[in-house]
Amino acid sequence: MKDSINICVIGSGRAGMIHARNFARSVAGATIYAMVDPVEEAAKAACKELGIDKYYLDYKDALNDENIDGVVVVTPTAYHRDIVMAAAAAGKHVLCEKPMAMDENECEDMIKACDEGGVKLQLAFMRRFDESFMHAKERIDAGEIGDVVLVKSLTHGPSIPKPWMYDITKSNGPLAEVSSHDIDALHWYSGSYVDEVYAVAGNYRCPDAVAAFPDFYDNVIMNCRLKSGSQGMVEGAQGVLYGYDSRVEILGTKGIIHVGKNQNFSVLTCTPNGIHTPFVKSWQNLFIDAYRKEDSHFAECIREDKPPLVTGRDGLEAVKVVNAGNKSIIEKAPVKL
Repeated sequence: MKDSINICVIGSGRAGMIHARNFARSVAGATIYAMVDPVEEAAKAACKELGIDKYYLDYKDALNDENIDGVVVVTPTAYHRDIVMAAAAAGKHVLCEKPMAMDENECEDMIKACDEGGVKLQLAFMRRFDESFMHAKERIDAGEIGDVVLVKSLTHGPSIPKPWMYDITKSNGPLAEVSSHDIDALHWYSGSYVDEVYAVAGNYRCPDAVAAFPDFYDNVIMNCRLKSGSQGMVEGAQGVLYGYDSRVEILGTKGIIHVGKNQNFSVLTCTPNGIHTPFVKSWQNLFIDAYRKEDSHFAECIREDKPPLVTGRDGLEAVKVVNAGNKSIIEKAPVKL
């Protein structure tokens, strides 16, 4: 077992810096070694915060660095396939942010490349490392609610999408950017993959996108039939403004489980002006512990040579559902996977 591994984070945006800070401060047996960002000012700023000197403007140069053991890929989805395949060819282990890729074929390429390169491929569905979400899974597996009949999962994001996300051909839309975690929750909690979907969507909060991107949607509802016969429902929204909202409901033959919180603190203030409790503002603080555990698991898998709990297959199955959902929205009809 290697005492410590060197990690390079490719992408210094919000999610990239969450991973980088974890490896800099709180992941045993691993350390942040380098950052990659095509914008030099961003790369330098990241390194300054992290207390490191090494950065690259091109990920290909980073992959030639023999000191790097693993990479965390945190770039726009369209670049994931090429980066992961190059990392695998260079012998670097990979933690890839969701969504895994743009389509099923790209996912297959990534899985094959990592298998042939003999490297780990872990997908960043960090909710699987969240204490509440994990506890719900344990209760399901213990049979406390009987057989799973229905999984309903929703994510509402407060911020307006970035302009590049308006182009569905480049972002795969909110089903990918927002709802990938919800799709994975359906798979994880039901123990089955989606077989058929029917999705409806619309643009209610992003008027700037209407003229150039008429297919863009910021609100989506998707009903699913799973291969096991269970049912699923995914609800996604962007630009809701009120806060970050992530909840799951699992209905079984003998009971129900509710997962997720939206209160920032367990404090309720009552005054003559009304009742108030602080709402969670961002996924960045709601899942901060889950990100740390996810990063720790990645390092542990490399050091102990064991398979990740969240695999390329999990990422691929979520991407398949995203693509089917987008097709259903356009065709206004159910789509079988």
